[in-house]
Amino acid sequence: MAEGFGIQPRVWAVGALCRAAADALDARFNPVAVQGEVSGFSRATSGHCYFSLKDGQGQVRCAMFRRAASLVDFDVRNGDLVELRGRLTVYEARGDLQLVVESLRRAGQGTLFEQFVQRKAKLEAEGLFDPSRKRPLPMFPARIGLVTSLGAAALHDVVTALRRRAPHVEVVVAPASVQGGQAPGELVAALSALQEIEPRPDAILLVRGGGSLEDLWAFNDEQLARAIVASRVPVVVGVGHETDFTIADFCADLRAPTPTAAAELVAPSRDGWLQGLDALEDDLRDALQGRLDRLSQRLDQAASRLGRPSGLAARQQAVLAQWDQRLHRATTAWLHQAQRRLDAAEGRWPAAGRTSLRNRSDRLERAALRLQMLDPAVVLQRGYAWLADAKGRTVTRVAQLRPGEPVNATLADGTANLQVITLQQGTSSDAGSGNPS
Repeated sequence: MAEGFGIQPRVWAVGALCRAAADALDARFNPVAVQGEVSGFSRATSGHCYFSLKDGQGQVRCAMFRRAASLVDFDVRNGDLVELRGRLTVYEARGDLQLVVESLRRAGQGTLFEQFVQRKAKLEAEGLFDPSRKRPLPMFPARIGLVTSLGAAALHDVVTALRRRAPHVEVVVAPASVQGGQAPGELVAALSALQEIEPRPDAILLVRGGGSLEDLWAFNDEQLARAIVASRVPVVVGVGHETDFTIADFCADLRAPTPTAAAELVAPSRDGWLQGLDALEDDLRDALQGRLDRLSQRLDQAASRLGRPSGLAARQQAVLAQWDQRLHRATTAWLHQAQRRLDAAEGRWPAAGRTSLRNRSDRLERAALRLQMLDPAVVLQRGYAWLADAKGRTVTRVAQLRPGEPVNATLADGTANLQVITLQQGTSSDAGSGNPS
């Protein structure tokens, strides 16, 4: 048709066409906000995420690079309804339309999450979350109330877990919607109904499976929170997955990460308790049997003593006779040993006295000899003299004397008055030679 009018289309290079289309998209749409359901979500080792965003009429490929992915505050899963912002472009390598995601959050999260935060703060300030008011679960529940939807997978999970762990426990189901505008009122009514029946349940399970913030919104209802707190029996809440939190979780007496976990927490395993009872029965049987055996032995001994009193008296007399003999032998042996020690000491005393006297005499003689050798008179007899100055001070060195000074010399047989004529300083060897001065 174009050829008929002589109009020739421009011939594009593929890459140039892709860039031109990207420029047109950028100018026409960007930045863009899109809401849809996540499909085919994957996370590369680099941290980049790739998925499709779809609804009933179409889908678009999305790429969320590591920086933007690190800012997402929840685990993205297939089927999540999300709202994202980004830039629409063309991935030139494949010529695909691609949305580069810059931010991502759950659909409606902006308004709902703000309401959640405000409501949580209000109820927490009123003390509805106070741990001190929460009640412990019964150890052996006989009847458990269950609030959930009859069409929910959570009902099957809870009943299966209770049947496996505690088949003797009666389960009373109070059906209620767990999603939608009518759900909060039905949940409150179901909780109230379970508290009115007789016999009243020992605990109540409030459960549902996982979902988005919108799906779980009924469990953030203020009236439901107050009904949980006002319940006359403990309430266990198991809503969503482990990462999901609702206001009902904070109000509950116990929060379970999943519906199955809620059933396991409220109903202890019957097999475990039966095994414990069997072990206690064995211990009790062994203890009673042992006590009976000991009492039987004591009874036999008492019967034996009561049956033959003369024999008991004879045995006691024999015991006393044995002790009398042992005492007599022990006393006699001790007296004999004491006499032998006395005789031996008496025989050793004279010799010990003589030896001691002789030793003391020898020591005295040696002491007298040493004293005699130290007598100055003995030294003077060997030709030495003891010199003293005019004041009576002993003179031992030449430096103590002055020419012309008088000196008193004590000899072996008397004294002599001398006068210093001259002085001569001698060597140390001369001083010790023993020659008189």
